[in-house]
Amino acid sequence: MSQEHGEILQDQPTRRITRDGVEYTLLGTAHVSRASAEAVKQMASSGEFDTVAVELCQARYDALTAERKWTDLDLYRIIREGKAGLVMANLALSAYQRRIAEQFGIEPGAEMRAATIAAKEHDLTLQLVDRDLATTLRRSYASVPWYKRIYLMSGLALGMVSSDEIDEEAIEKLKEGDILESTFTEFAEHSPELYEALIAERDRYMAARLREENVDAGPRKVLVVIGAGHMEGLAKHLESGNEDPHTERQKLESLPPKSRWPRVLPWAIMILVIAGFIIGFSRSPELGWQLVFFWVAINGGLAALGALIARGHPLTILSAVIAAPLTSLNPTIAAGMVTGLVESWLRKPRISDLENLRFDITTVKGWFRNPATRILLVFFLSNLGSAIGTWVAGFKIFGALS
Repeated sequence: MSQEHGEILQDQPTRRITRDGVEYTLLGTAHVSRASAEAVKQMASSGEFDTVAVELCQARYDALTAERKWTDLDLYRIIREGKAGLVMANLALSAYQRRIAEQFGIEPGAEMRAATIAAKEHDLTLQLVDRDLATTLRRSYASVPWYKRIYLMSGLALGMVSSDEIDEEAIEKLKEGDILESTFTEFAEHSPELYEALIAERDRYMAARLREENVDAGPRKVLVVIGAGHMEGLAKHLESGNEDPHTERQKLESLPPKSRWPRVLPWAIMILVIAGFIIGFSRSPELGWQLVFFWVAINGGLAALGALIARGHPLTILSAVIAAPLTSLNPTIAAGMVTGLVESWLRKPRISDLENLRFDITTVKGWFRNPATRILLVFFLSNLGSAIGTWVAGFKIFGALS
């Protein structure tokens, strides 16, 4: 080992573990440190390792290496498949990352990029061992009680467009963890369930992936590039974990079963509203039509207001008025799906709009200005308006019947 290489190892938190004939060198990095990026580059280029494993999933690798660009977004398909919320969360994380880059002059994850480049240049096997970002977000969301989810999502939304500088505590967290952990630091500290999904589960997952990727590999030396905050947890599970790695990985990739009441509630509302209409018409046609008017005006009106606030096309706003009263009685479809699809059809984003996403998502004005994010806002705000309208109109109907 060269003197220079020895100095790098001395300056960086490392841990060597041998299991099943494979020698793993865990390198703990800081995600906003040029020194960490340089250390990764030199260690991967040292000739000591034949494999490099990084704390990335395929989606994050593609984003980091620009193999998947914003111009690949098919918003029509995203909304139709019900993935608009997940895309908004991804954009929010990207906005937070962009703010850090502008404030400190280095992109979070530079050391991961350095590792992937060095692996390619020196013909080393590259292993992506982190859990898929979408799965982590979904398990994290499902791990907290419903009343905390509003707080969680609102905090993420405010954080992504805040003009305030990233505070010192968040930067220190980035030096130990990653963009996910730093974004949700405040919530994870007060929520053991969220900590489990964001951090502890990923330690177990990466240990399982490393064992699975290198099973029967014989004498192999693997450089594992991870955030310093994962060092202890990953080392513990990699060294002493006895679970079958394939079974462990599958368990941690599965989505928790959905609660029954969110699925039952929309059907219960539908039955109650229709029952209200029936009771109203049985008393008098005038009362029945009055109740229908309440439902259409309030539900459709608030959904349209949401689309209007999102600066949707006039025809999109009209579609909200028409669709919301109907979709609220059909639990299989949401008003936002209709308005989002209409908006994406009427105002299809241009290539230049998608290329500007990385800049526009960092400000409130940018979210409303860019046609791509405006479509997502139309989806979200018209859904929110319709949801509020459903409850307001429901209480109005049964108030008129009492």
